[in-house]
Amino acid sequence: MNITFLANPKRFLDFSNAIAPWVGILAAVLLGIGFYWALFATPPDYQQGQTVKIMFVHVPAAYMGIMIYSVMAVSSLVGLVFRHPLADVAAKSAAPLGAAFTALALMTGSLWGRPMWGTYWQWGDARLVSELILLFIYLGYIALWNAIDDPVRAAKAAAILSLVGAADVPIIHFSVDWWNTLHQPASIIRPGGPTIDKSFLAPLFVMMAGYTVLFAWLWLIRMQTEIFERRARSLMMAKGM
Repeated sequence: MNITFLANPKRFLDFSNAIAPWVGILAAVLLGIGFYWALFATPPDYQQGQTVKIMFVHVPAAYMGIMIYSVMAVSSLVGLVFRHPLADVAAKSAAPLGAAFTALALMTGSLWGRPMWGTYWQWGDARLVSELILLFIYLGYIALWNAIDDPVRAAKAAAILSLVGAADVPIIHFSVDWWNTLHQPASIIRPGGPTIDKSFLAPLFVMMAGYTVLFAWLWLIRMQTEIFERRARSLMMAKGM
């Protein structure tokens, strides 16, 4: 399907209304399988014991925080360059979801770090600090949208912020390679393949897929809501309210 087909808000609403229920069902199935597999069908780690299972929530959440920001930055770029009618809607709708996943990654990472590192937080750890900065960028982006009444000006300012903030994404990913910190090196996306045992890797991939589809479902719903809100605002302005 050509992406320009969805540039028309009505066509997008028709398309999203048709697929959203199925996307939601798929997300529920994947997460159900993933949680059961991760919690009940995987063995404890020989070093970390049962605490290793925090990984199945933490790693997908951290992945989603970066992935959603990338989606937001690309949407912002498309909005700035090509004036795609739904690009800023897509970026604005993704931001709260990305912030939520990033916050979840930070919280679960702290819970996992306490038994592994002996501390909930370490300011000297580049991965932790750069992930926290990502959360602040998300919150700043959301605040900027809410601070400017004119949607056109708000979209432009927020898009610029998202593109500037995108510099944090490669820093998060490569921080464990560039600096020697508490956080473990890359164990999934790395030269030579993953270092995680297959008994953990398979359910982890299922959880990551579940998180991704869950985001897609929530994103569609949030975009629909944003379109309806803009229509309502336009009608109120047309009536002089």
